[in-house]
Amino acid sequence: MDTAKLQLAAQRYREAEAALDAARADLRAEAVAALQQDPKRGDQGEVVRITGWTREQIRTIMKAAEELGG
Repeated sequence: MDTAKLQLAAQRYREAEAALDAARADLRAEAVAALQQDPKRGDQGEVVRITGWTREQIRTIMKAAEELGG
């Protein structure tokens, strides 16, 4: 059985998964930073619009960031 293509696909999948995880962490960090700097009315809505996350997801992310001290 020739598995070279399967191995390549699996490697590409793992790399894409790692890149997605890193991008998700960056997006969370930037959303938290945006909401913590000079908070104003409507900021949460803007983050919701840009990220596509719900307000509840934003609140959960902010709560987790506060619990981590940041």
